[in-house]
Amino acid sequence: MKSNHTNLRIPGPTPVTPEILKEMSRFMINHRGDEFRQLIESVTERLKTIYETKQDLHILTASGTGAMETAIVNTLSPGDNVLAITIGAFGDRFANIAEIYGADVTILRSALGESTDPDKVTSVLNNNPNIKAVLVTHNETSTGVTNDIESIAKIVKQDFGKLLLVDGVSSVGSVPLKTDDWQCDAVASASQKGWMAPPGLAFLSFSLESWKANASSTMPNFYFDLRQYKKYMEIGQPPWTPNLSLFFALDKALDLMLREGISNIHLRHAETAQKFRDGVQELGLKLLAKPESASDTITSVLLPDGIQAKDFLTIAKTDHNVELAGGQQSLASKIFRIGHLGLVSDEEITETLSAIKYSLEKLK
Repeated sequence: MKSNHTNLRIPGPTPVTPEILKEMSRFMINHRGDEFRQLIESVTERLKTIYETKQDLHILTASGTGAMETAIVNTLSPGDNVLAITIGAFGDRFANIAEIYGADVTILRSALGESTDPDKVTSVLNNNPNIKAVLVTHNETSTGVTNDIESIAKIVKQDFGKLLLVDGVSSVGSVPLKTDDWQCDAVASASQKGWMAPPGLAFLSFSLESWKANASSTMPNFYFDLRQYKKYMEIGQPPWTPNLSLFFALDKALDLMLREGISNIHLRHAETAQKFRDGVQELGLKLLAKPESASDTITSVLLPDGIQAKDFLTIAKTDHNVELAGGQQSLASKIFRIGHLGLVSDEEITETLSAIKYSLEKLK
């Protein structure tokens, strides 16, 4: 029952619609001209609407990791004490970036498949008054778990007054994240996730508190120096050559998203996620994440004993044209992951569940 296109059910890149792809075939324009100025200003304002922020927001030609690095090197200095809250591979990555640039990192790690206990955040901050900033992943794609950022932010900001840097790469534009209301100082995201555009653009919101930290930050940076982005944005330009084709695609994607409405997008992701969770459990499979912290953008599923992840993924792709993701790090042989960010049709859900059922039966 092979279809003629791949049903791409990985955490990113996500499928791109023909109308968005078509925008990428537009002729190049001068990125130092008026036409691009109108484009970057319009795209930035619409991104801010979805981010729910009135603070600065900058667009980088980079991956989501580039935006995470930008958040760190523009707010911190070598030797700064930092708390990294990690619930998986991408939380570890955020901590690793800070360590590479010389920060003194304390790690608060949760068991794989579990979200962060806010009380533990309070405890670590009480015991480490010198901590300057907190790094946290909102939605961890390696485990399919979503952190309660609202509760964590309340502790970090209202109770302790620390800087809060958020990896929102796979959450913003898909699940609720109120950047300003929750006082998130820097929030990173990237085009290939819920934004329905190809990989290559990253976004970073940057609060007034972040700019205050920037004034004394001494971590080295050049390409990711936000002062350059801010200076050039005043004349409607990026400091470095941008990926124009992706700007055209994102422009169209943002139109479609705002036409649908942010709350409708969040609801659609929640409903799609529930259909996948229900569907795999009806097949007798168990989920890695607990129901209260299960992600609405990615579902992590435990593989039955005796089934090799590589064989399972190969059969789903070869026989059904459904591409699922394997696990990462210590979960590599234990789980598979279903990405459901961006637009996902009921037909694609059915097709994915059929491929999972078929692959399991073939291996048993």
